[in-house]
Amino acid sequence: MLKSRRKFLKKSSIGLLSIPLLSAGLLSFVPKASKPLKILILGGTSFLGPHQIAYAIQRGHQITTFTRGKSKPTVHLDLMDKVDQLIGDRDSDLSALEKGEWDVVIDNSGRKTAWTEESANLLKERAGIYMYTSSTGVFYPYLQDSVDEEFPVRLTAPDQIENEEEKMEYWYGAMKASSEAATIKAFGKDRAVIVRPTYMFGPGDKTNRFIYWAIRFKRGGNVMVPGKTEDRVQYIDVRDVAEWMIRLAEQKTAGTFNASGPAKTQTMIKFAKEAKNSFDVDTKLVQIDDYEFLKKQHVPHLIPWIMPVGKNYGSARIENKKAIGAGMTFRDLKTSIRETQEWWISETVSQSRRDKFELKPGSVLQREKDILASWAAYNK
Repeated sequence: MLKSRRKFLKKSSIGLLSIPLLSAGLLSFVPKASKPLKILILGGTSFLGPHQIAYAIQRGHQITTFTRGKSKPTVHLDLMDKVDQLIGDRDSDLSALEKGEWDVVIDNSGRKTAWTEESANLLKERAGIYMYTSSTGVFYPYLQDSVDEEFPVRLTAPDQIENEEEKMEYWYGAMKASSEAATIKAFGKDRAVIVRPTYMFGPGDKTNRFIYWAIRFKRGGNVMVPGKTEDRVQYIDVRDVAEWMIRLAEQKTAGTFNASGPAKTQTMIKFAKEAKNSFDVDTKLVQIDDYEFLKKQHVPHLIPWIMPVGKNYGSARIENKKAIGAGMTFRDLKTSIRETQEWWISETVSQSRRDKFELKPGSVLQREKDILASWAAYNK
């Protein structure tokens, strides 16, 4: 039985996080599931995994993780002693998975198609369903105006691509798409669940892609907002993905789903107008809507904004109706940004990590004032 919330908070090492963060989102009351499940998570210590573990334990499920045992999460660390932790290596040692049965397998760490093939085939007779955490990157290049789950995906990357960043985009999308196919081949369509998140953010994020906005809106002042008025954005709180995946598992809902947010179409300027209200500080938004100027300033993207040109035209035009119909929900943006900022300044994030990001020479965070000054001069 999970301890009462009061006892849990008192004992929790996650008390390093602020109380507002705990009470507002990370550990709020969650009702028990109607039937406890045995859940195996392949990779449970990174970004998505700890939130899945926390929610699943609150729902009454039994969790096993399979990791290399080399990293620790920066959220819900105290819950790891409630988890059966198997150690191995998806490249070379799956022996810890050769015994055991589970109702659900959640594959968060499938970064190679071969990894997914091997683990799915090893577990297909001893697990009920297999959930593969994919990505909307399977749709790259993003050339379409509207992309739903039935849109064809590329299983291989082109042979010759000179641009290294573009080459990585093609490789990543093809790897995820072929891993999806491997999941379905091993478990069949009736027992395979494919979840394709867009850019995730929230407490525990190791990419630092989204933290820029939490930092800037907390500081206030003149905040640069790149993009034209009609430019769309898509993003989702990692906890919304994590909790929804556990509910899908409980319902045994098979299928492929685009886990993109927000619930309704949103532009970059509307995102900024809503997000700035996360903190009670004076903030003035300064929109820079000239793509050529932004390119010269080396700002082709500032997640969740990606300049919607060329092969990135439709990167924020992924349909999410099917996922919403299957129960995906969304936290309030202001709450998500506020709690992400609270996590960022907590003791679970090292000062060296904060400094590395916030003080990085040449970063947009460091150059913002100069960019805004150049924009003001450019418009005179």
